[in-house]
Amino acid sequence: MADNNAAPDFSDVEMRRSKHSRRRMSRGRRLVYAIGMPLLRAVLFLLTSSYRIEKITGSEVADRIVADPDHAYVPCYWHQQQIVCSYLMRDWLRRGFRACFIVSASVDGEVPARIARSWGAEVIRGSAANTGALVLRDAQQMMKRGVSIVATSDGPLGPRFEFKTGTVLMALVGGAPLVPVACAADRAWYLNTWDQFMIPKPFARIAISVGEAIDVPRNSSMDEIEAIRARMQSAIESLIQASKAAVVEAT
Repeated sequence: MADNNAAPDFSDVEMRRSKHSRRRMSRGRRLVYAIGMPLLRAVLFLLTSSYRIEKITGSEVADRIVADPDHAYVPCYWHQQQIVCSYLMRDWLRRGFRACFIVSASVDGEVPARIARSWGAEVIRGSAANTGALVLRDAQQMMKRGVSIVATSDGPLGPRFEFKTGTVLMALVGGAPLVPVACAADRAWYLNTWDQFMIPKPFARIAISVGEAIDVPRNSSMDEIEAIRARMQSAIESLIQASKAAVVEAT
């Protein structure tokens, strides 16, 4: 007999989906994903394999992070730049980096979640809007194990290019430094979405920039947290400009 007083099992992603959405993981949707996932992965592989990485500014910073597998970090980049920056994270994972991606609990998040797991990453399902406390708890547990949390710091719904205070708080509770990451491409498509999602065109020249890690002291006041948030926002924007300059220099 079911216990109606039992606590909800939030390890089940269905329990984390927004109650305002009627979309659920139906059998038909599962079939579509099963058929479409290999095709999508193949397209992404071909697309990213065609990119010409001209320069990685801050590669020595990346090398230090990858060589420190027991220490958690929070790499941060804009939602718009997910394709290239996730490509960088995939490279780090291949080199031994331990990472976890936070992916929406909606059915639309099923595809990126499966792709991240196929790279060897762990995944937390949820969002600040609907399951923020659960996401923060899960992220803290991951970071205690030395698993880094990859964050699109203006997501999931914007405003675009505005670094969220929640990312700083997540780094604080996990005792993990923030790492700004950015990129640029000499030619790309930009989707008509809130983030103007960027898809570099085949054979595009790419530049990636990784900034020095920024610590979040445990005893930080809210004013200090705001200062760190603003510093990270400025750091990512500066890295974008550095990446754009590197692309221009390479052409």
